[in-house]
Amino acid sequence: MELFYDPDFKGQGVLNESESKHCINVLRHKIGDIITVADGKGHYFRCTIVTAHPKKCDLELVETQKFAEPDVKIHLAVAPTKNIDRFEWLIEKAMELGVSEITPLLCNHSERKKVRTDRLERIVVAAMKQSLKAHMPIINELTPFDSFIKQENPKGYIAHCYDSVKTPLKNAYQTKSDCTLCIGPEGDFSLEEVNKATAANYEAVSLGQSRLRTETAGLIACHTIHLLNE
Repeated sequence: MELFYDPDFKGQGVLNESESKHCINVLRHKIGDIITVADGKGHYFRCTIVTAHPKKCDLELVETQKFAEPDVKIHLAVAPTKNIDRFEWLIEKAMELGVSEITPLLCNHSERKKVRTDRLERIVVAAMKQSLKAHMPIINELTPFDSFIKQENPKGYIAHCYDSVKTPLKNAYQTKSDCTLCIGPEGDFSLEEVNKATAANYEAVSLGQSRLRTETAGLIACHTIHLLNE
């Protein structure tokens, strides 16, 4: 199934310009074809093409499907990697695993101090359409670590490489509960940041015996929660 994305579409009317162009010029849809539009808020709209215009494809509603929000909300807070391609790969995979919110973190050891939120949103939209998800995750701006841990978030877990008492994430996490997963930069969180997080009731966790890249750690953390809730 092809899926189009328009956050402002209400089930009847004109598809936004970028998706209209993709629908008509790229996929060669024509009047009378039925397509599905997602608004990223849990709705699928099955519609008939009334006007096949590449800038304003006019649609008529056939059927609406409503999907409930995920039972578990996962907030992934992760420091962007120096190689932005690796970070964008992680964001794509996190979307496919059903993450509800993503916050890029600015940490003491961060090598990348800027990210383009608009580009991340485009990557997430493409992943949402590819994986046929009905809900679009929240993509936040780059946030300093100290500010982030002061925010009100679901139960938090922080993964780090220091020799200290840590519980395997698979044992620490309580199934069917919302959570926040904190993954540090390539140089790891600073010890000061770890101490601040634990003081803010974030639980230190282990992702296994191997030393992992940032994007690998983020993927394993998300996948662990995903599997535990299956």
